[in-house]
Amino acid sequence: MPDTDASLVADPSVLFEHPEYHAHEQIVFCHDRATGLKAIIGIHDTTLGPALGGTRMWNYASDAEALRDVLRLSRGMTYKAAISGLGLGGGKAVIIGDSRKEKSPEMMEAFGRYVDGLSGRYITAEDVGIDPQDMIAVGRQTRHVTGIPEEMGGSGDPSPVTAYGVYQGIQAAAAFHWGNASLKDKRILVQGVGHVGETLVRYLTEADAEVLVSDIHADRLELMKDTYGARIVEVDRVYETPMDIYSPCALGATLNDASISSLRCSVIAGAANNQLAEEEKHGHMLMKKGITYAPDFLVNAGGLINVYSEIASYDRKEIMSRTEEIRRTTYEVLERSAREGVPAQNIAKKIAEERIHSMRSSKAGSN
Repeated sequence: MPDTDASLVADPSVLFEHPEYHAHEQIVFCHDRATGLKAIIGIHDTTLGPALGGTRMWNYASDAEALRDVLRLSRGMTYKAAISGLGLGGGKAVIIGDSRKEKSPEMMEAFGRYVDGLSGRYITAEDVGIDPQDMIAVGRQTRHVTGIPEEMGGSGDPSPVTAYGVYQGIQAAAAFHWGNASLKDKRILVQGVGHVGETLVRYLTEADAEVLVSDIHADRLELMKDTYGARIVEVDRVYETPMDIYSPCALGATLNDASISSLRCSVIAGAANNQLAEEEKHGHMLMKKGITYAPDFLVNAGGLINVYSEIASYDRKEIMSRTEEIRRTTYEVLERSAREGVPAQNIAKKIAEERIHSMRSSKAGSN
């Protein structure tokens, strides 16, 4: 087993007093000198089952930023699994580095050894900067991996199913806000056109929406323009651009004081995790501004549903059927939010927490 980078946990307050620490069960810091691997695995809650969550590779500005991300992401996975009715807990991993330049099969194998060392408490899958081929490398070192190619007996890349779930969520939010789920002629800006964003752009184009795209990678933007006829919006002009629906599909925390004040949209529904920089504050800000917000961990659950099929042994038809349930649940959450005068994010979290609490009570009663 590679060495653990103990220097990052020398001060316990870095974790136990961290503002994003919410009774996480376990945080693992990983460092493999030979491959350059620097990773953090976060296990938030395993009440409902083993913690399953993707591995993200990103060139974080600092280790502290990576830690904050893994804490937020792993907690979000707990809510995502719970509200989707899955027998899973919440976990996530981040690898620090540029996936386009620094990633290697050897690095992914080293990461796999760390995953294996957790003995099934954490199961990994793809996320930003990671693809099914990387999961094959991880799988050479552990069986606690999902999202491997279908031809190898896995469920394949989860991103198309994530996009399909987001599409269901967008339709639900449109139906709630305008009384009609049709997206024809709706101006929709997709921010981040990686694997998930591109598939979403295809769904929206087929629905006759007017699609706008923004991304930090120029080659992805040109591909969207050439393939789907999408209009490119510069990164620094996203929030001031008039649109009907804003769909954040890149990294989180894009909804903050500045962006919400500038946003010119009626609905927000996207694939990015942790879109609200400060959940309570910014959830209320959106509600006060009259913007319909579809909770991120609800509408982006399709990918988790997809990889869970490898554990629960259900087929493609069941995957898509469960993902389509996102539309109904989203509409119900938005209706309840309006009825109770509480942000939709809070309603969705309450539903998830009630399921977790029920399971904890059941387990306690059986002991």
